[in-house]
Amino acid sequence: MKFPTHLVSGRLVKRYKRFLADVVLDETGGEVTAHCANPGSMMGLKEPGSRVWLSVSDNPKRKLKYSWEVIEADGALVGINTAHPNKLVEEALQAGLIPQLSGFKSLRREVKYGKNSRIDILLEGADNALTYVEVKNVHLMRQQGLAEFPDSVTARGAKHLGELADMVREGHRAAMVFLVQRPDCSRLELADDIDPTYASAFAAAKDAGVEAYAIGCEVTLDGIVANKIVDLGS
Repeated sequence: MKFPTHLVSGRLVKRYKRFLADVVLDETGGEVTAHCANPGSMMGLKEPGSRVWLSVSDNPKRKLKYSWEVIEADGALVGINTAHPNKLVEEALQAGLIPQLSGFKSLRREVKYGKNSRIDILLEGADNALTYVEVKNVHLMRQQGLAEFPDSVTARGAKHLGELADMVREGHRAAMVFLVQRPDCSRLELADDIDPTYASAFAAAKDAGVEAYAIGCEVTLDGIVANKIVDLGS
């Protein structure tokens, strides 16, 4: 996935109201407000003074011209835009990065299912069998090399796990794919101290037959690519 425009660099002033971030641009020294497409806590990724990169839109209908894409944290470039993981996982599946989810004849995104929900990716096999794929963005790292999910309580995430289990009970396949938007993690575990309810829902979903995979990314200032398997622990 290539970024839509050349990224501009700056220093983070603050992230606030979940979806806003003030940034001082390196090139001009001026302060701008950027859209922060990330509903999570962004623990460890919102330190004032951090170097960040923004994409720039020329759409006159947009309220905010800039979008926050990348931050430098722990010596690595980290993708923070949660609008990208579905596309990144789609590209990874098309490339066969997850062998267990390969061999499909069609791939659709944002398909209605469950209780007033939309599945991120729906795969249809050659035998017309369906595989429901839910994608979750990951960028929390509290220990070197260990990614964790979630970084805040996610009742919506627990709901999705229950709906994936329902699909398995109806005779379909279902899979949870965690997309780690940082290159410095080789393992992923659930942050059950942050959201024990999600951890319980995940265990129940796995017991019901929901599959789970984790993949990692290379993040550059040109774009992001999902290119490796990340070990998924408990």
